[in-house]
Parts: sequence; C-alpha cells; structure tokens
Amino acid sequence: MSALASLFRRTWYSTRGLRRIAERHSRFKAAFIGLFVLAFEVGLFVLFAEGFQFLSKLGGIGLVIIRRLFSLFFLGLSFMLVISSIITSYAALYRSEEIPFLSVRPYSTSQIVLAKFLESCLLSSWAFFFVIIPFVGAYAQHEDLSPFFSLWTLLFSLPFVVVCSGCGTLISMLIVRFAPRGRTLKRLVTCFAVAVLAAVVWAVGTAQKPSDETALVLSSLIPGLRLSSYPLLPSWWVSEGIISLTRGQWVRGPVLWAVVCANALMMCLVVERLGIVIFNDGLQRMRTGSGRSRRGRILFGRLERILSPCANDIRALIMKDVRVFFRDPLQWSQFLIFFGLLGIYFASLRSFQYDRLDDMWRSLITFLNIFSIATVMCSLSSRFIYPQLSLEGQGFWVLGLAPTTMGRILMSKFIMSFIGMATISCTLMYLSTEMLRVDAAVQFIAMSLALAISLAVSGMSTGLGAVFIDLKQRNPAAIVSGFGGTLNLVLSLAYMLLVVVPFAAVFHLSFLGTIDPRSADTGIALAVAWLVFLSILSALIPLRLGRRHLASRDY
Repeated sequence: MSALASLFRRTWYSTRGLRRIAERHSRFKAAFIGLFVLAFEVGLFVLFAEGFQFLSKLGGIGLVIIRRLFSLFFLGLSFMLVISSIITSYAALYRSEEIPFLSVRPYSTSQIVLAKFLESCLLSSWAFFFVIIPFVGAYAQHEDLSPFFSLWTLLFSLPFVVVCSGCGTLISMLIVRFAPRGRTLKRLVTCFAVAVLAAVVWAVGTAQKPSDETALVLSSLIPGLRLSSYPLLPSWWVSEGIISLTRGQWVRGPVLWAVVCANALMMCLVVERLGIVIFNDGLQRMRTGSGRSRRGRILFGRLERILSPCANDIRALIMKDVRVFFRDPLQWSQFLIFFGLLGIYFASLRSFQYDRLDDMWRSLITFLNIFSIATVMCSLSSRFIYPQLSLEGQGFWVLGLAPTTMGRILMSKFIMSFIGMATISCTLMYLSTEMLRVDAAVQFIAMSLALAISLAVSGMSTGLGAVFIDLKQRNPAAIVSGFGGTLNLVLSLAYMLLVVVPFAAVFHLSFLGTIDPRSADTGIALAVAWLVFLSILSALIPLRLGRRHLASRDY
C-alpha cells in the first residue's frame, strides 16, 4: 500500500468512527436533523421553482436570464467554495493535531499536503451539494429536461469542486507563509476597515434616487450575467458542458468535461508543489510566531483601559474571553466571513435597485434580511457562545478558585456575547434599512428585532451551555453536536420564528390593504408586547438555570 493510500484509508476509518459515534446520539437529535434537512431541501426546491416561474412571466428578458442563470449559479457557488476552502484548508493543514504526528512518520510533505487538501475539499463542499440538488431539480423541471441532466451535473461538479477548493487552499498557504505580522498587519487591517467603512458611507450617501418607476431591476444584473458567460471561468465550462450533454452534443460536452478534469488535476499538482516549497515554513512561522525576541504589546490593552470602570473580576473575565477569541483565526474568520458577506449584500441593495420597489416589497425584503441575520446569529451562537464554558476544560478549577462567583462568571460571558451580537446585528440591520429607504416604523421594528434576538440568543446559549457543561470534551464540534447543543439550536430557531413572523405578517397585510390602519396598529402593539415578553423569558430562564447548575457543581 502506498503512503498516500494509507492516509486516505485513515480518513475512511475516521469517517466510520464518526458514524458509530453518531449512532450513540439521541434519537431526538437524529430526527430533528433529518427533519431540518428535508425541510431545507424542499424549501429551496420550492423557492427555485417559484423563481423560475417568475422569470418566465417576464417574457423575452426572463427567458434570456433563465438560459444564463445556470452559469450564474455556478459562478456564485464558486466564490462560496473558495471562501469555505480557505477556512477548512487552514484548519486541516495548520490547526490539525495530526500534522505533528504525520510529520515524523514516513510521509513526505507533498503526500501530507495533498491528503489534507483532498480532505478539505470534502469538508468544504458538502454544503455545495445540499444547495445544488434542489436547484438542479427545479431547473430540470422548469426546462423539462431528461433525467440524465442530474448525472451530467454530478460528473461536472466533482472536478469543479476540486478546482475551487484548490484556489482556496493556495490562498490559505500563501497567507500563512507571507502575510505580514505585528504592527504591519494591524495597520493593513485598520486601513482595510477604514476603506470598507468609507465605501459603505459613500454608497449610502451618494446613491442616486430613482427617476423612473418602470425601470427594470434586471439592468443592474447584466454585468453579473456577462461575467458568468466569460469563457475562461470554470463555472462557464461546467454550465455549458452540462447543457451540451443534455442537448445531445456528444463532442462539445465531453471536451468541456475533459477541460474541467484537466484543470482539477493541474490544481492538485500546483497545491502539491507549492506545499513542498512553503508548507513547512508556514507551519513553523505559525507555531513559533514572528520570531522576535522582544515581548510584544498586550493584546487589546486599550480595551482593558476602557473597561476600567467595571469590577476587576468582570473586566478580567471579559478580557480573557476577548483575547482567546481573537487569538484563534478559525473563530473570528468565520464571524468576519458570514457577517461580512451580509454587509456586502446589504451595501449593494441599491445597486440592485431594490429601493425602487413598492413599499410592500421593500418591507418584505427587510424582514427577509432580518431572517438572514437572525439565522446566522442562531448558528454562530450555537457554535461559539454555547461551548465557551465547556471549552474551559480541565482548567475550569482556576475559575472556581478565583475571587469571584459562578454567577458573575456566567454574567460576564453573557454580557460579552450580547454586546458583540447586538453591535454587529444592529449595524447590519441599520445598513439594510437605510439602503432600502423603508419607513421609520419598519426601521424601528427591524432594529428592535435585531436587539431582542441578540439578547435572547446570547442568554439562551450562555445559560444552556452552563446547564449542559462538558469539561471533558475539547472538540467544539462534539460539544455542539450533543443534546444540549441541539436543544439550544432548536429553541433559538423556534424563538426567531415566533418573534419575526408576527411583525412580518402584520406589515405585509397592512401594505396589501387586507387590514385597516387601526387593526395594524393594534397588531403591532401586540407583537411588541409578545417580543418583549418572550425575549426576557428566553434570556432569563436559561441564565437562572445555568447559574444554579454551576453553583451546585464541585470543581
């Protein structure tokens, strides 16, 4: 057996081990995950099918867009795959506990890099197939295509994933090896943040007001459609190859598939050769720091001075959690990517001319944006806030001997989580409502929902994380996948639906004229009372239960 085959066999055994671990989990978790996946797939299928029907009703322009929509879809997924691969490849190549073990075994650097690269391809592409399955089904149904359409899509998607993941892996290795550090990195990050903020402010202030109510929003989508038709992009090869095989063009289709496969093999070769040159240097650079002998500055020293009015124990606990969070690129990079993508989308709403739509549509888009922000908040809070007490691990006894109480420890983590979530969500929500030019009432409700969801989700995740604390587990994914993590995600999503749907229904019916203004005001008042009651209840009860559980434990 070759060395590379043994690495793949190890990955296969690890996958089988994860399956056996999953079989020991509760049936409630398996049933919920299966139901959620099924609802997700069906919902996407219905959404895509309705979108195709809507485009068909536009006439000739809609038909032109539908023909190019397949390549545009693969273009968007290619960017998502590259971003996802940057994170997963960094974790697989530089943060995996197996790398030191494999480095002293009879494996060459090229073999380790190639095996971890293919592993990151698998980890970064599973969501790709969950999204593409309903899209392909809806597209095939709308265009009345043959069943072989799904087979051609699968054949082209496999090498396409390798090409996109290879781009992300190359970016990750180059950043780890050559990215500046210390003061230079801080200056670059600060300049980039200032530039992004200035661009957003400029977009909000200088966006042109609509002059023609009948102007088509599609005119702003033409650059994207043109880019998706660029013949040197892998997304165009994939879309054109699938369509060619579906139409029976048995020469053009296989040629395009061969082009995608050749580029996938070339990407594997480039990753392997680049890994031989820079992987070990990047690994040593990451593990040893910048190499300077002098001691660097204390991280977030100014923030500690800002928090000086707080009690000493609260300030120390907050600063510890903040520094631990920002010292781990896997944590802050996920926050940056998810919320950064939402920020870019919200900042470009006027580019798509959504602010020119009727009040009903602008209100509907606003509440859909609230759903998107709330969903990201629920998922990230379950991933990062819920396991923060369990990740203290065997060192939790240090907190138990500290001159503070478990209640204050719990409250410090809740306050830090709430401030972070509220700052990000309210900022994004304000940007969204300003770009859409919604009414003041809709903007106020949207900001209130963002603040309330931040409060409830932070309290729920912190409290349940204390109730189901597991100090023996070091893997955050294993902590989140337990019964407590599943329950926290279920309750967070249920709370989100219970507080957002009433407001969205009242405003939508009001704009449609189904209910009169007096009934709409009454419904909004009842929804506000329900929001306040449920948010306080959702945050207070888990925190009280978590405080009692921590106080009753022996450390």
